[in-house]
Amino acid sequence: MGGREAGAGRLGGFGRSAGAGRSNRTARDTRNTGPGRLLIAVYAIFALSATARAGYQILTKFSEAPLAYLLSAFAAVVYIVATISLAKPGPTWFKVSVTAVVVELVGVLVVGALSLFDAVNFPHETVWSLFGRGYGFIPLLLPILGLIWLYRRRPSAPVAASAD
Repeated sequence: MGGREAGAGRLGGFGRSAGAGRSNRTARDTRNTGPGRLLIAVYAIFALSATARAGYQILTKFSEAPLAYLLSAFAAVVYIVATISLAKPGPTWFKVSVTAVVVELVGVLVVGALSLFDAVNFPHETVWSLFGRGYGFIPLLLPILGLIWLYRRRPSAPVAASAD
């Protein structure tokens, strides 16, 4: 009988031990543990870097390449949103994270291709120019790694209580 109660607690069974199952589910839903911390740190560095770069470019030489500099500012906002949402637990923040990282990946691919084939509109580099070449292609790899991490840490579906 004692073994059965312990087993029920591990499986998120009934009675007092159901709370333990819920806290395990919550812990599993977080994205800010283990390698996730490194991912969040890299996003934070890119958020700071892109924000500083875009701010400087817009304030000092906006007329030289307005499209490129506005895209740098957009990239900065995406990195800030991704950093915050990756650090926050819960299904809503998970959805925000996925959206931010997908927008980042699309941005890197589109801006990377445009900067390659339409160099006239990109006389100065952005974070995403040439697929992030100026940053060691990390802007191209980061959203791919982010999506893999998010897939592995996706929130589990709520477990329905059985009437057994």
